[in-house]
Amino acid sequence: MAAALRARLCWGTPGLRGPFGLRATCPPLAAAAAAAPPLLLRRPAAPLGPRCFSAAELVRAAPTALQPYLRLMRLHQPAGTWLLYLPCTWSIGLAAAPGCLPDWRMLSLFGVGAVLMRGAGCTINDMTASRPLAAGDISTFQSLVFLGGQLSLALCVLLCLNYYSIILGAASLLLVISYPLMKRVTYWPQLVLGFTFNWGALLGWSAIKGSCEWFVCLPLYFAGVMWTLVYDTIYAHQDKRDDIVIGVKSTALQFKEDTKQWLSGFSLAMLLSLCVAGVNCNQTFPYYSAVAAVGAHLAHQIYTLDIDKPEDCWKKFASNRTVGILLFIGIVLGNLWK
Repeated sequence: MAAALRARLCWGTPGLRGPFGLRATCPPLAAAAAAAPPLLLRRPAAPLGPRCFSAAELVRAAPTALQPYLRLMRLHQPAGTWLLYLPCTWSIGLAAAPGCLPDWRMLSLFGVGAVLMRGAGCTINDMTASRPLAAGDISTFQSLVFLGGQLSLALCVLLCLNYYSIILGAASLLLVISYPLMKRVTYWPQLVLGFTFNWGALLGWSAIKGSCEWFVCLPLYFAGVMWTLVYDTIYAHQDKRDDIVIGVKSTALQFKEDTKQWLSGFSLAMLLSLCVAGVNCNQTFPYYSAVAAVGAHLAHQIYTLDIDKPEDCWKKFASNRTVGILLFIGIVLGNLWK
């Protein structure tokens, strides 16, 4: 991130240079950030859109004593949370009974879980990268206690689900733990991030149905993984110069000038997988209209993308929340159409 922290989904979204990360131009901070997960941290220098500004205002309006903790969770930078949450909404929506709206209680529960898990990832990232405590607002011990609180609450959320989903959710821990290491050993850490970030596409369905119906869940999960490869590769282009210096690998460095061709292939694979998932669960016209809208949005992103302009990469990356919301709306309307 142009001399700023690795803003990846602080657990879950670009910046997740370890699913959650920060980057700095000063060598000590850059080295520390290299060890952090990508999507966790966000680049402070990135322009905030209206929505991010609104979230930042909410944090600023909170009691002064709470603000350092809210910033530690990146509540003022919600893009990562959205990208972690949206695949959950897709599967919850697809699992709804024909003619019915998605279960709002499950949507709420998974929303809380996404906030907590992304916040926990950001907290871990800052503790290991010697970071949030940079302002001196929170001590290492306070961060550790706060992390324990977030993880405990996240466990409570998981325990609200059925036994199948509890086991399935626990199984994702291996991915969560391994992801931060991948950027040191492979040029495809974004693929591992995709596996991690889209686990909710499996978990949401099982939370409603009691188990995964793989002929629907696997195509949906694969579509999410392809989507993550698109947006996180775009995100990684912001940091590619710094990554070369500190030895961090990414698909941006792997694809180089062929990035747009790869992104086009990932987008096509995503759209085909969404169509397969739709056919397998008897989706209707609004769903396929939404898939077409998603395709148009991705095509515009890729066609207009300038991989050598960090600001444009950030803008394209952040716009992927719209992609996820479009698909969710299509799923809801498609179910009501049945």
